[in-house]
Amino acid sequence: SGGVDSSVAAYLLKEQGYDVIGLFMKNWHDDSVVISRECPWLEDSNDALIVAQKLGIPFQTIDLSKEYKERIVDYMFNEYEQGRTPNPDVLCNREIKFDIFLKTALKLGADYVATGHYCSKAETQNVDGSKTYHLLAGKDQNKDQSYFLCQLNQEQLSKVLFPIGELQKSVVREIAREQDLVC
Repeated sequence: SGGVDSSVAAYLLKEQGYDVIGLFMKNWHDDSVVISRECPWLEDSNDALIVAQKLGIPFQTIDLSKEYKERIVDYMFNEYEQGRTPNPDVLCNREIKFDIFLKTALKLGADYVATGHYCSKAETQNVDGSKTYHLLAGKDQNKDQSYFLCQLNQEQLSKVLFPIGELQKSVVREIAREQDLVC
């Protein structure tokens, strides 16, 4: 996103020897329903591009706005009409970020998708040789975001990295300052 958390996540992975690319997902661009003339996705995309340039990594934007409207916005309105209040963050992670976005990244040759979520994962080896992945709370209890990823399945968890999950937010901010990643 170009924010502090995702920027530091990219930096840490690069430092660990991963071949990192920046992939920005554009989820909304219908200016007819925004409150101001600002264009938040464009600003976020520019921030992410600046970070990618600072880190010396390739950068690409993918437009998922059609899928986002169909899978998230339309669903949310339908649920509201039924008197229910779904959580859009949980839904977006399951339906967009770790479904369509993940599949797109894998098609582009990625092995994993890394995010700036404050959570972590563990894996256990099963008797049959397969692995079971476990989503864990982030070290920073004030920033833990594991709840927002609670609906990820085993396949999705096997393909995700959480580089900042074992860090406190204050440490992430310090790394961002040291590396001049704060836009």
